[in-house]
Order: sequence, then structure tokens, then C-alpha cells
Amino acid sequence: MADASLAAMARAPEPEPMTQAATQPLASRRYALEIRQHMAWRWQALILAIALLVGFAISAAILVAAGVPADELANEFVMQTFFDGQNFRAVLFQAAPMILVGLAGSMAFRARFWNLGLEGQMIWGAIGATAVSMWQVGPENLRLPLMFVAAVGCGLLWVLGPAWLKLKLGVNEIISTLMLNYKAANFLLHLVYGSWKDPKDNFPYSPQFRAFERLPELGAGVGSAILLAAIVALLAWWLVGVSRAGLYLRFVDANPRVAHAAGVPVRRTIYGAVLLSGAMAGLAGFAVASGQEGRLTQAFYQGYGFSGILIAFLARNNPLVATVVALLVAALFVTGRSLQVFYQVPFSMVQLIQAVIVVCVASSDFFIRHRLRRVGAEAA
Repeated sequence: MADASLAAMARAPEPEPMTQAATQPLASRRYALEIRQHMAWRWQALILAIALLVGFAISAAILVAAGVPADELANEFVMQTFFDGQNFRAVLFQAAPMILVGLAGSMAFRARFWNLGLEGQMIWGAIGATAVSMWQVGPENLRLPLMFVAAVGCGLLWVLGPAWLKLKLGVNEIISTLMLNYKAANFLLHLVYGSWKDPKDNFPYSPQFRAFERLPELGAGVGSAILLAAIVALLAWWLVGVSRAGLYLRFVDANPRVAHAAGVPVRRTIYGAVLLSGAMAGLAGFAVASGQEGRLTQAFYQGYGFSGILIAFLARNNPLVATVVALLVAALFVTGRSLQVFYQVPFSMVQLIQAVIVVCVASSDFFIRHRLRRVGAEAA
């Protein structure tokens, strides 16, 4: 009987040994942070959506704490903004330069050039357009196209210096473009407080543009600046998604060294993207000066640079998505003004909400590009 029991035990399978990681105490387990090689687009979209929801929740809490009733938030941000004709026209009015400055940021970021000088390029675009008006360059029927060309050229030239410094001397473009913002802003003040000051009322802005120097209206109170922005967005989408230059940009964005080894003209591609970025920012200055203000003013550019970076981040540098995001950011600005009037919420609160959303979106990029992997004791 005992022999039979011993034989049965001998034939029984041995228990599987537990893995070393499973037998480790919880406190002694180690984790490694590693870069993801690839993540499906649907998971990227899910992570970005969660980040946006978190940002919106924090923003809603801030507004409620500032005195806005919780049950009025949806009404203010959705119904009154998008379903009221006057407010929706205001959104389109505000969105035109934001689309252009968002596209400007997206184009430079695709080439790994961190263009933080969008406001300075906007300023010079508006200065170029105003110079054509002030000096009455060309006949009246060509005045507006000449203002357009001058704005594009001035914005392009203002970013050419930082691009050359980056590619030729290795100067950090974040510092050079940011510092040039202050140069442009001070030169603008020099003009509007000096020789370009309106002689009629002696206020710090240029004389009023003539009727043929203003962007016309399309009808129902909608300015043609939004049509101009939509055309530029479509051209940018074609350039990025269809043309050979867009293919080069994707190579450069992925890995400039590998792109150079594969025969991609890296320097020329970066120059082209950066100069287009400056041209679009200059065009945004033209849209504000000719389409909104009707003259050159001292603070027309404020807030657009930060908004352009926000739009580019949220859109992942996609031109069509940037157009939609710019509309939403413009709606946020319009709603912010409404909150100022009815609930005495300071406009700085709107800028705080923008900052919260930027931080949440930037944080989501960490989870898209990285993951945690548990390692055993031997790897530790």
C-alpha cells in the first residue's frame, strides 16, 4: 500500500514554479520608463480626449469658484456662443486671425522649429500693410493686394533671422524668436506714438484705413477675413498632406539625421516651413489691421502668440484640425467677454483656462510617447 502511494506521488506532475517577479514583495518591484515605438491613433485620441475632459473639468471648477453658476456654464459656452447669430458672427470675426496664427505655429513646429515669435511677426505684418496705406503705394484698386503682399513679406523677413541663426550658428530659436517679439513691440510703440500717430485725435494709433484698404464683408456681417483664413488652411493642408514638401516635412519631423542620410534636403525644408510660418503670422497681422481694427493700434497682437501655440498643440500640427481648434478658442474668447459683463469674471480668468488646457494636453503627450514596464529583480 505504501509502495503504491509512493508510486502515485512520483507520477504526479510537479507544481509550476512561481515567477520571480510574482514572488517579489510589492514594495520591492521595480518599474522602467520606456519610449513607445508606436501607439494606435484611436488610443492617442482617447488619451487626448481624457486630457481635454480633465482640463474642462478644472476650468469649470475655476469658473464656478469665480461666481459663475454651474447650471449656466453649458448655456454660456454652447447655446449663447454657437446658436446666437450675433455671437456666432463674433466668433468667426475673432477666429480668422487665430486660424492664421495657429497655422503659423503648426507649420514651424512640424519642422522642429519652436517659433515663439508669432506676435512679433504679426506686428511686422500689420506694419507692412499700414506702410502701404500710409504712403499710398500703388493705385486704389491694387492697394489691398499690395497690403497683403507687404504683410506676408514683412512677417517672412522677421523670422528669417532666427532661422538663419538656428541653421547656421546653432542659436536656440526659442530665445531668438522670443526676444524679437520685444523688438517688434517697441518699434510698434515708436510708430504709433511718433510719426504714425493719428493727427486728428492725437491718440496712439495710425490714421483710419480708407474703405478700399479694408477687407470687405461677405454678407450678414461676416468679414472676408474668415474666408481668407479658410483658403490658407486648405492650402496648408494640401502642402502638408499631399505635396512632396509635406513628405519631406514628415521625414524631418521624425528624425532629421535619418532624413538627411536618406537624401532629404533638410535645411531647405526647414527654411521653407519656417518662412511659411512667418508669412502666415504676418498675414494674421494684416487680417487684424485691415479686417478688424481698420488701422494700426498699439496692442492688437496681445494674446495671439499664446493662442497660436495652444492651437498648434491641440491640433497636433494638423492644418484642418487647427482650423476647428481656432474656432473653439475664439468661442472661448467671445464667451469670456460675456462672462466679464454678466458675472464680472476678469479676462485673465480666460487666459488661465487656456493655460490649464495647454498643461493638460502637454501632459497627455507624455502618456502617448511613454509607458511603464515592470522589470524583475535581475533587471533592477
